[in-house]
Amino acid sequence: MLKIYNSLFREKQTFTPIEAGKVRMYVCGMTVYDFCHLGHARVMVVFDMVSRWFRVSGFDVTYVRNITDIDDKIIKRANENNETIGDLTQRFIDAMDEDSAKLGIIRPDIEPRATAHIDGMIGMISKLIEKGHAYLAANGDVFYSVRSFNDYGKLSGKSLEDLRAGERVEVDTFKKDPMDFVLWKAVKPHEPSWDSPWGKGRPGWHIECSVMSEKHLGEHFDIHGGGQDLQFPHHENEIAQSEAAHNCTMASYWMHNGFVRVDDEKMSKSLGNFFTIREVLKKYDAEVVRFFILRAHYRSPLNYSDKHLDDAKASLTRLYTSFRDLPMAYQHNWNDPFPARFKAAMDDDFNTPEAVAVLFEIASELNRTSDPYYAGMLKYLGKLLGLLESDPIEFRQSGAQLGSITPEEIESFIDARLHARKIKDFAEADRIRGHLAGVGVLLEDTPQGTTWRRA
Repeated sequence: MLKIYNSLFREKQTFTPIEAGKVRMYVCGMTVYDFCHLGHARVMVVFDMVSRWFRVSGFDVTYVRNITDIDDKIIKRANENNETIGDLTQRFIDAMDEDSAKLGIIRPDIEPRATAHIDGMIGMISKLIEKGHAYLAANGDVFYSVRSFNDYGKLSGKSLEDLRAGERVEVDTFKKDPMDFVLWKAVKPHEPSWDSPWGKGRPGWHIECSVMSEKHLGEHFDIHGGGQDLQFPHHENEIAQSEAAHNCTMASYWMHNGFVRVDDEKMSKSLGNFFTIREVLKKYDAEVVRFFILRAHYRSPLNYSDKHLDDAKASLTRLYTSFRDLPMAYQHNWNDPFPARFKAAMDDDFNTPEAVAVLFEIASELNRTSDPYYAGMLKYLGKLLGLLESDPIEFRQSGAQLGSITPEEIESFIDARLHARKIKDFAEADRIRGHLAGVGVLLEDTPQGTTWRRA
């Protein structure tokens, strides 16, 4: 039975869908005013893995990941660039799609944009005002009245008193209470706006996801996910909005992936220690980055460094090397010991570190036996995580630091070494091997012949 750590109850719980055989999952996506960084990559890879495993487990999945295409940062960046908001957001949506495709991420089933759901946001805000959970302030903004919702703080586990004392509380003289948050912002000069019952303006950030999740998944759905940094205040505010509007539970399970850290500090743009996906992919194969993310448990911190990426690269190469040029002959059976342990790991709150450990055990068995059955098993189980889908030889040879030598020249050296060995000139054969090693090329002699891979 599949178990999920539910952030709402702070414990692992057996997953029971609202509707048998179906999973409805909403994940908070990107605010598209810049290139995606590794923190975004982790969210995308983690919930891609989650949706893949649900489908492998026989569920019909509807996976929604939104796009925030209007907010303060977007407006500021568009004004700085002297370009339209539409041009800015589309440019970075395209870049996000390119980055995620390289990471092997399957597109979500639905990718709603905030600007396409303004009417729904106005409708929900109106409902919250009617029910006494929101109010129009003197400056034209509409605020949510946090104290009107008795369960506020249940996701973060903090009381209103604790939250009031926190540094993240925004001071606004137009609020009735410092904890109240904005649902609708009155129009300001040089900003986009929409008509509403309260005058021209635009929505606040939190209301977007409440409306988009309801529109595409219903008032009550199975899973809401996102990064740990969204647990408060964003997800807490979503619960307050949605549950006050609909008088029902918003999501049965809340999932949060851990932070990406750099030198043990949270990676963030405000600290200036973030790395874009594009920057990282200039140095490392995209599958190495995906492997780096998945070999850590999704709830644990992920510490970024070149050393850790180099280690991930070497580990993934070991898996690919175990294939050699063996054929693959595998009939999948979850009752086999290795697949059974792989499945048990994934059913235990998506324990990818343990699942990856099983892949290495299969690789060891493959190295020991050269059995095509284990080659096929390794390929099959790796694919379930979005790994090991490249041609083994192409992967081992890609990204090699070859200097001025070309693949064609490498093959010529291999032929020359083979000739030297035939005439028993082993000194020349060793010299050729050493020369290639010096330019980042390692030779591997197999019963099928000699192949090469990057060092």
